[in-house]
Amino acid sequence: MFVNIIDTTGKMVIDLCNRAGQLGIFFYESLETLFTTKLKTKKVFYQMSYIGVGSIWVIILIGVTVGAVLAVQAYYGLHKFGAERFIGPIVFISMVREFGPVFTAIMVIGRAGSAITAEIGTMRITEQIDALQTLCINVKQYLIVPRILASTIILPFLSIFCSLLGIVAGYFMSVYVLNINPEMYTEAIKESVVFSDITSGLIKAIFFGLLLSLVSTYKGYTTSGGAKGVGISTTQSVVLANIIIFIADYILSTLMF
Repeated sequence: MFVNIIDTTGKMVIDLCNRAGQLGIFFYESLETLFTTKLKTKKVFYQMSYIGVGSIWVIILIGVTVGAVLAVQAYYGLHKFGAERFIGPIVFISMVREFGPVFTAIMVIGRAGSAITAEIGTMRITEQIDALQTLCINVKQYLIVPRILASTIILPFLSIFCSLLGIVAGYFMSVYVLNINPEMYTEAIKESVVFSDITSGLIKAIFFGLLLSLVSTYKGYTTSGGAKGVGISTTQSVVLANIIIFIADYILSTLMF
C-alpha cells in the first residue's frame, strides 16, 4: 500500500512537471511569435473589446458590492476600538492592491477565459486549426498572440475600474450609511496610501492578464476528444487559471510588500 502511494504520487508529480513544461514551451513559442512576426493589430483590438467591454457589467457589480462589504466589515471591526478613521485606508488599499486585480481576473476567467478555451478547442476538434496550418498560416500569430496580448493590456484597465468603483462604493457606504465624517475618511487615505500601493496592483493585473490568457489559449489549443473534450478543457481551464492566479497573487504580494 505504501509503495502504491509513492508510485501514485510520483506519477502525479511527473505529470505536473510535464504539463508545466508544455505550458512553458507554449508560452515561449507564443512570445517568440510576438517578436518575430507581424502583429495582427485588428485582432488584438477586437479581443480587447471582447474581453473588456463584455466584462464591464460584471466588473461593475463586483466592484460596488466588494467595496460596500469591505466598508461594513471594516466598520464593525474598528468601531469597537474607536478607530473608524481607518476605514478609508482599509477599503482603498484592499481594493487597489488585492481585491481589484484578483476579482477582476476571476470574473474575466469565468466569462472570457472559458469562452476563449471553448472557441479554440472547437476549432481544434473540427480541424480548423489543421486547415490553417495546411494553408501555411501561423496559428499562434493568428489565434493565440492576439488573445494573450489583448488580455495583458486590458486587464489593468478593468482592475483600475473595479478598484475605483469599490473605493467609491466604500465611501458612500461609510459616509451616508455608517455616518463616518467624510473629511476624516479622505484625510486618512491621504496619510496612509503610498504610490507603491497603486503600482503593485497594476503589476498584479498585468501578470494576471498574461497568466489567465496563457492558460485559456493553451487548454483550448491542446483540446482533444471531440465535443466532450471541449467541455473538459473549458472546465480545466477555469479551475487551473484560478489556481494559478491565487498562487501568483501570493507570490507577488510577498515580493511587493
